[in-house]
Amino acid sequence: MNFTVTIDRDEDGMWIIECPAIPGCVSQGTTKDAALENIKDAIALCLEVRAEKGFPLTIETRQIEVTA
Repeated sequence: MNFTVTIDRDEDGMWIIECPAIPGCVSQGTTKDAALENIKDAIALCLEVRAEKGFPLTIETRQIEVTA
């Protein structure tokens, strides 16, 4: 499965990655590459927990471009 993620840096320089399609699925890393690897594990674990609890695996999200 392919998921869209958001990537940000916090004030301490950590890379924070969130998967909007899976509520609460967030990870981080000291480098962008590490954070991207970590979110893959987080996605797998979040999907496993959601399936065990009978929750929908994902929620509908939509990506659009906005010009400001």
